[in-house]
Amino acid sequence: MLTKLIAVVGPTGAGKSDLGLAIARQIIAAGGKAEIVNSDSMQFYRGMDIGTAKLSLAERDGITHHLIDWLDITDESTAAEYQAVARPLIENLQAQGIVPILVGGSMLYIAAVLNNFEFPARDAELRLQLENDLEELGPHEMHRRLKALDPIAARRIIPENGRRTVRALEIVTLTGEPFAAALPDEPEDWQPVLEIGINGPREDLVQRLEKRVHKMWELGLVEEARSLIPLGVREGKTSSRAIGYTQALAQIDGAMTEAEAIADTFRLTQKYARRQMSWFRRDQRIHWLDYQDPQLNSQATALVRDWLAL
Repeated sequence: MLTKLIAVVGPTGAGKSDLGLAIARQIIAAGGKAEIVNSDSMQFYRGMDIGTAKLSLAERDGITHHLIDWLDITDESTAAEYQAVARPLIENLQAQGIVPILVGGSMLYIAAVLNNFEFPARDAELRLQLENDLEELGPHEMHRRLKALDPIAARRIIPENGRRTVRALEIVTLTGEPFAAALPDEPEDWQPVLEIGINGPREDLVQRLEKRVHKMWELGLVEEARSLIPLGVREGKTSSRAIGYTQALAQIDGAMTEAEAIADTFRLTQKYARRQMSWFRRDQRIHWLDYQDPQLNSQATALVRDWLAL
């Protein structure tokens, strides 16, 4: 019973963290043990709290959260590395009779754990060349290059995500196979999993995201970004491209006004949420719940009860 895996997925701003906690509390109340395994790739970074909506220690309610604050701001984050770290962690928790609850919205990272596929190898020289091209030409030109070689992968990667575009180009160049070939539309399970998706009406989610972005600025995102500059956030391949932090740094540099930084963050956050849903809708394993439904927690509890035979 207590060796099964649960995942809570969905678009940014839908309430995944809260639902993950509610599920953990339910398992614990029923006499079991449960812990959270973070799958939000930006919550990996120490110091990136406001812009990632990272739960504080108090908000975690005494429930252990793994893979939060485990990377330095200058470390590169990859789905392949996450797979290598998260899977043994999950198996170790299961061996202790603890139910791991994977919570987050980073699509490729979640797929890396839940789906049975291997990541193609890397080529340092090719990668350096592509990263130099990215620096010189910009993410949109690199995305156009990818679209010509692998249109399916290009549809799955937002043009602003130069890092993922570079990785896709690296795979296509090395293997001669589409990057999308590593991401099958009908995934094969790594192990049995109960996937619970949380979403809501698009208009309401857009309003939630707008409020969330404004709240980030009210809580001090710009000052948080400023505090990360001495730690190397500008040099971080992954962290420097995080939505919200990129705009906060531009505001600090005078390249954007506060209003422009907020508007651009909101625009990209909406775009990212649409990409997330486009990705997750392909996964037929997901049981979708509406975050507006007052019975949300009880519906999730029923799914978990049946899954774990509590």
